[in-house]
Amino acid sequence: MATCPECDAELDISDDDLDEMEPGDPWDCEDCGSRLRVASIDPLEFDADEDDDDEDDDEDAEDEEEGDDDGDDDDADDGDDDGDDESEDWEE
Repeated sequence: MATCPECDAELDISDDDLDEMEPGDPWDCEDCGSRLRVASIDPLEFDADEDDDDEDDDEDAEDEEEGDDDGDDDDADDGDDDGDDESEDWEE
């Protein structure tokens, strides 16, 4: 019986699924929901699916880049300082 490398739960795999499995095939752990990959058939072993983590990292990086665009709007406020000079002239 194979176990999940993330939560150590025993993975219940039918004989039909086992006959069709090949190394690299995806599998989901029913206990923790982790995305796994078949590492070997005999003995049956699984590894955590690193590609799934990479996709999450890519999405996080895209979110950060979009957040940088919002920071560019702050540069437009720099023109307000010129208006302060005029108000000082009126006080004289």
